[in-house]
Amino acid sequence: MKVALLSDCYLPRLGGIEVQVHDLAAQLGAHGHEVEVFTATPGSHGERHGFVEQVDGTSVHRMALRLPWELPVNPLAPPEVRRRLAAGRFDVAHVHMGVVSPFATDMADVALGLGLPTAITWHCLIERSQLAFRLTGHARRWARRGAALSAVSGVAAASVGGIVGRGAEVEVLPNGIDVGQWAPPTPHEHPEGAPVRVVAAMRLAARKRPVAVLEVAARARELLPPQVHFTLDLMGEGPERRRLERFAATHHMESWVRLPGRVTRDELRERYWASDLYLTPARLEAFGIAALEARTAGLPVLARVGTGVTEFVEDGVDGLLAKDDDALAAALARLVADDTLRGQLAKHAATSPPRQSWPEVVAMAEAEYARARSMR
Repeated sequence: MKVALLSDCYLPRLGGIEVQVHDLAAQLGAHGHEVEVFTATPGSHGERHGFVEQVDGTSVHRMALRLPWELPVNPLAPPEVRRRLAAGRFDVAHVHMGVVSPFATDMADVALGLGLPTAITWHCLIERSQLAFRLTGHARRWARRGAALSAVSGVAAASVGGIVGRGAEVEVLPNGIDVGQWAPPTPHEHPEGAPVRVVAAMRLAARKRPVAVLEVAARARELLPPQVHFTLDLMGEGPERRRLERFAATHHMESWVRLPGRVTRDELRERYWASDLYLTPARLEAFGIAALEARTAGLPVLARVGTGVTEFVEDGVDGLLAKDDDALAAALARLVADDTLRGQLAKHAATSPPRQSWPEVVAMAEAEYARARSMR
């Protein structure tokens, strides 16, 4: 099958959609499909204006304009992408939607206009853009025209269903993970008497709530007796860094909180294997790729209920789920202090692979492509 993956964002930008679309392309290719990517993100050397480059064996069409801050937007792209899709004799188009996705929105219309079987997957919770979707009617129109709609989690699918309306089926097509790559090579043992190592990884942007990570940690520190210690490593980069540094300084957290910045996936994996807990306070989390990686690496995950993290973390089994930040701080304090419970959760996480392994996800993607073809 020849598949076109269409996304506003792609490597070298770093983020959930970027990495997942890249990995999906690689996994589909490994399963015998021919895959090409169309994106409004320029290449690492500024490739744009339709330049086609090879990225890890996949042809990537760089439909980017020269814009401030390298914004992945190109309202001029539809005619050329339409020509390339028609000439390429693709079997299916798979459009990847984020919170605001002008390029992907245009690409959905282009693919459907060509009569190409089209799958559309949302990687976000759309509460903040719900009004815009309702006013424009894009999702309803795509459903009427026969697109196969999906989202990366049940909570995200319900969010999309709210704008599509009755009669349209929104399936769950989760993000995938290479279990063998992330599973811990040896059972983790916490050194006796050492501080518990808590980790978090995210883009340091307000939507991800990085400041809440420090707020929750500070509250947990207050709940613990003085002789019980933990450290926190918050990995990632973004516009909230200075605010985080000021918060840590104001609350005298510099001795046990570290902000190492952006790290490679290999370094992130090594840090997970050497840590004890993973913390995410995100409220608008459609899935939570970093949390899935941490859980696969054998870390108990602390997260909020009502997010996509509940797709792969069960409360009291491989993590703890909390209703708000105060409850999250209490859960963090509980796991830092309770070595036995923390060990039980970690053992289950390390020995029970998540359902979102790439072979399973590729099979689900293929099913979505078959559904798109039947609906056309």
